[in-house]
Amino acid sequence: MTSPSALPVAISCGEPAGIGPEIAARAWAALKDEVPILYLGDPDHLPGDVPVACIEDIRDVAEAAESALPVLAHRFKGPLTHGKPNPDHAQSVIDMVTTAVTLLNDGAVGALCTAPIHKKALQDGAGFSFPGHTEFLADLAGKERVVMMLASENLRVVPATIHMPLSQVPSALTADVLEQTIRITHAGLIRDFGIAVPRLAVAGLNPHAGEGGKMGREEIELLGPVLEKLRGEGMDLRGPLSADTMFHAAARATYDAAICMYHDQALIPIKTLDFDRGVNVTLGLPFVRTSPDHGTALDIAGQGIANASSMIEAVRLAALLGRARG
Repeated sequence: MTSPSALPVAISCGEPAGIGPEIAARAWAALKDEVPILYLGDPDHLPGDVPVACIEDIRDVAEAAESALPVLAHRFKGPLTHGKPNPDHAQSVIDMVTTAVTLLNDGAVGALCTAPIHKKALQDGAGFSFPGHTEFLADLAGKERVVMMLASENLRVVPATIHMPLSQVPSALTADVLEQTIRITHAGLIRDFGIAVPRLAVAGLNPHAGEGGKMGREEIELLGPVLEKLRGEGMDLRGPLSADTMFHAAARATYDAAICMYHDQALIPIKTLDFDRGVNVTLGLPFVRTSPDHGTALDIAGQGIANASSMIEAVRLAALLGRARG
C-alpha cells in the first residue's frame, strides 16, 4: 500500500487521441501499491475497463488510488476519435498542464509526469507558440533556461542543443549554452538524484573530439575553456571526449551523466541501450517533471497495444525525485 502521507504524482493527459490516456491507466495499474497517481483530464477518454474515481479533494487521492484511478475531471469539448486529434481539445490539453503547475506550486502534488502532446494539434487548435512541453513549462515557471535529461538504469544523457538541424548546431553551441547546461545538470544530480559529487563526461562536437584540431577546433576554442573554468570551481568533468568511445559499459561506469553536443549524439545511445524504459526529465525547474520518452503514437492509439514501460518508469522516477525534494 502507498503511504497516506505521500504526495501524488500528477499525470497531465496529453493528446487524448494518442496513447496518453491508455498508458496513464496502465501506469496506475502497475504502480497503485507504490505511487499515488492523480490523472488530469477527461475521465471519458480513459479505457473503459479502468475503474475511475473522480475526486474534488486532493487529500483523497492516496486512499482512492488503491482501487481506482483518481481523476481531477475536466470535460473536453467535442468527440474523441483515436488517432485523429480534435482541434476543440487543444486548449483543454494546455489547461491540464497549467492546472498541474498550479497544484505543484500549491504543494498539493509532489511531481508532474506529462503524457505526450501533439504539437501541431495544439498549434492548429489553440495557437500554441512553444516548441514543446519543456519550453512551455519553463515559461510557466519563469525560467529562461532548463535542461532535458534522458535517464534510464543504464545511462543518463543531456543534449546541450536539442531540436534543430545539425547544420545549426555549431552556431547554437555557445560557451554560455554549454556552461549553463553543465551547471544545471550538476545541480540536478545533487538535488534530485542525491549524488553528492557528480561525475560528468562531456562529449566533443567533432569526430574523435577534433583530433587535436585536425577535424575541428571547437574542442580547443570553445569546449576546453568552459570545462577548465568549471573544473576550477571543483566540478568533476571529463572531456572533451570522443563520443564513439563514451557509451560502452566500462566507460559508462566512470560517470553519472554524459553531456552531449546535439540531439542524436545523446539519444542514440540511450535508446539503443534501453529503448522502452527511457525517461525524459526536465532539470532546472522549481518542481519535478518527467515524461515518457516517446510521442503520441496516433497510429496505435485506442488499440490496447501501446507499451507503457516508459510511462511507468517516468511516474516511478517522478515520485522518487519528488521525495528527494521533500
